[in-house]
Amino acid sequence: MNLMIIGTGLIGGSFALALQEGRSNIRVTGVDKDKEHLQQALDQGIIHRSGTLEDVKEMDLVILAVPVNVAPTLLKQVLDRTTENTLVMDMGSTKEKLCRSVANHPRRKNFLAAHPIAGTEFSGPSAAFAHLYRNKKMVLCEVEKTDENLLQDALEMFEELGLEIRHMHPEEHDRHLAYVSHLSHISSFMLGNTVLEKEQDERNILDLAGSGFESTVRLAKSSPDMWVPILEQNREPVLEALDLYIMHLQDFRKSLEQEQYQDLYQDMKRANVLKPLLGKEPIEIKTTKNLQP
Repeated sequence: MNLMIIGTGLIGGSFALALQEGRSNIRVTGVDKDKEHLQQALDQGIIHRSGTLEDVKEMDLVILAVPVNVAPTLLKQVLDRTTENTLVMDMGSTKEKLCRSVANHPRRKNFLAAHPIAGTEFSGPSAAFAHLYRNKKMVLCEVEKTDENLLQDALEMFEELGLEIRHMHPEEHDRHLAYVSHLSHISSFMLGNTVLEKEQDERNILDLAGSGFESTVRLAKSSPDMWVPILEQNREPVLEALDLYIMHLQDFRKSLEQEQYQDLYQDMKRANVLKPLLGKEPIEIKTTKNLQP
């Protein structure tokens, strides 16, 4: 199998390592504008050689693991170079604009819009590891537009990697991710900024920060190079999510200001419904508040 990883960081690098762990007949070509990343990927065995887009014609599978703002243009360039039997997948966390950008491309059937719900706050080839995708979810969009044989190959590969499949429309995907992923990162970045602004003495932060702060602000270590393009691509759903989040914060502040501690208790208790979120059973979220911002 000839695999090309365009973007040799955490997402692309981990995918290459995972496939190599289960297959002995795989040769991985890396493409990355960062020459240092390419060398790191070579040194760590993530890729076997560096290449260019002209090598796409030799590939069975091409993975786009690049910032979402460059993905639409790059995807077209890759599809222009594919053969009949080449599968191209992107791994970005926004889908609507990307899918729309290649809707009329003559090689649209060679493309599968995919988003693994996996990652860490770290980036670059040094952050990649083979089991990143194990027991995680893979969201697929517009599978009906992908060649049936290529899609079947992809599904078998996902099963091999331990991924659980979910199907979504691109707009639905972006709307949901605005709430459960993009808003979480915004909250973490802004919490970090708030604490840094208030606590000028770094010693206080190091001495007093507990596990709660550490886990909440963990995502603030994520790369702005990746996240600003995501927020740009998914601007409207993220603004909607922010409006609702800010409304809840304002309500919480009002309850505390007016010493309405029972309301605070109910707000916190209502959020406890998220406890079984990682379990197998679906949860039912009930609220007595008007959730419209």
